[in-house]
Amino acid sequence: MLDNLERIIDFKQGENRQQSACLYKNEGSIEWEQLNGGELTYKNFLNMSVLVDVLGEFYDVFATVMAKVGLPCAVALGKTLVDSYAKAVDSNPIGAIGSCIGFSKIVDDRTAKKIAQSSFEVVLACGYDKEALEILKKNENLKIIKINTPFDEVKISVSQELKITPFGVLEQDADRADFNKDTFKVLTKKKPEQEQLEDAIFAFKVAKYAKSDVVVLAKDFKTLAIGQGETSFVESCEGAIDTACDSTKDAVMATDRAIETLDVIHAAARGRIALIIEPAGSINDKKIIEQCDKYEIALVATGIEHFKG
Repeated sequence: MLDNLERIIDFKQGENRQQSACLYKNEGSIEWEQLNGGELTYKNFLNMSVLVDVLGEFYDVFATVMAKVGLPCAVALGKTLVDSYAKAVDSNPIGAIGSCIGFSKIVDDRTAKKIAQSSFEVVLACGYDKEALEILKKNENLKIIKINTPFDEVKISVSQELKITPFGVLEQDADRADFNKDTFKVLTKKKPEQEQLEDAIFAFKVAKYAKSDVVVLAKDFKTLAIGQGETSFVESCEGAIDTACDSTKDAVMATDRAIETLDVIHAAARGRIALIIEPAGSINDKKIIEQCDKYEIALVATGIEHFKG
């Protein structure tokens, strides 16, 4: 299966110390280079993969993404790169410690100064100003990665997903579906405001790269909390709302698959969520819509699922 691939890195260990691991380059691999820091680890590549995937969604704006344990832990867009950085760190200051951080644009000296004051393990971007690189290199342990493949090409670099199981190798197309105007519908009596709709689209794009069951809370192009990795939508929802605390008023909620229980809507109402965006298609859609109407929550259906196990 790997005979025709180029083996480019042998790691000291895999996810755990007792596991051996390596990295192979395939035909669709992106181009990158390391500019500073020690050896990259297996876990670094898990986080870096999340960074480039999410940045591929927001390549044309100022975006900052943080990842930890192979999952996105904060995403924000801003008027400038340093603005997006500040918003991302503010949304999850604890998660920022020891995480990997990525940027959609060339890192400037203002952003580099902020990064240097933190404790990131890896910083990743499409480029760095001369002054920025000098600032970041003062920390010889900081792993600085430059991505040479344009972020808008990252989305098409992987066309299939493989998973080795005891039953054999599972194969499926990569999840690269985008919004379609024919399936994007407002289902409730209450119609969303333009700003809320833009936040909803942002949140739903982030949900694509989190681990199911996913609930993303967002406002002003900033994730307030990302509930993920739960086997219950209600647990993801309540956990995210608890994490975001009082900041959820008039925020939006995005889910990776259709909402099936009214408990999720009740939790959203307690959090004073203004809009929910979801794939829809549940047998309980009618009840979900009625409950949203009761609480005056706008409900938007995308027709696209982003379940990720």
